[in-house]
Amino acid sequence: MFDALKEKGFDILALHHAEAILTHDMPEAESELESVLLDLSIPISEIVAGGGGEAQGTQRMRRALNDLDWKKRNISVKKSVRWEEDADEQIVASLSHEIDHVKSFNGKVVAFEIEWNNKDPFFDRDLENFKRLHAEGAVSVAGVITRGESLQREIRTLLRRFADEQKIDSVEQLDPFGYNPTRRQRKLILDRAERIGDFRQAWVDVFVSDKYGEATTHWRKLQDRVLRGVGNPCPLLLIGIPETVVNFDYSAATEL
Repeated sequence: MFDALKEKGFDILALHHAEAILTHDMPEAESELESVLLDLSIPISEIVAGGGGEAQGTQRMRRALNDLDWKKRNISVKKSVRWEEDADEQIVASLSHEIDHVKSFNGKVVAFEIEWNNKDPFFDRDLENFKRLHAEGAVSVAGVITRGESLQREIRTLLRRFADEQKIDSVEQLDPFGYNPTRRQRKLILDRAERIGDFRQAWVDVFVSDKYGEATTHWRKLQDRVLRGVGNPCPLLLIGIPETVVNFDYSAATEL
């Protein structure tokens, strides 16, 4: 399953019969997910760019999935009680969750969340939502796409390469790339640069610690949770985006 993605370095983990369900019952889902992710390419400048909102690479991934009808859906499950002699029903329980990308294949529903760079407790939310929806029969397979192990491990190296290639020796030189640090961040960078005598490495260290630190959503945090049973027994497909998707084309952002 997902052999082409594995060859490109993607982390793939299927749990609780998710592989069998996807392979035998809905191969189209596997094919569509793989085609979108194989086309994923993220310019290093997008990783550098600051500001709020969703990363451009995530937006392109969402658009590609939306084009294949993997739409954002609000999945609702309601339980009611009705006495035989009474036509009225009383709602006794209600469950509703908004999921990033949902699609039905042959009557079976696949639900996916993309967690590119959030606080890691969002994994708990996603996995618990999937567990409840699967228990109610609303979802057959669920999954999460996040930063992979190699991307998290190599992100400092990638950013150092960027700083070296662009000859970044001051905070001001980062302005054209959309990085506008707060006063606190600027002070941390300058103080560290003075201590270690290397502005580029000081910026990389502060930037990664602030934006892509251990407390954010990435592969190891997700894997740790599912291996200790969070989300069990929902069939789960976890996908980690590798460092191989990052490119150093500074001319323009790559479009899917």
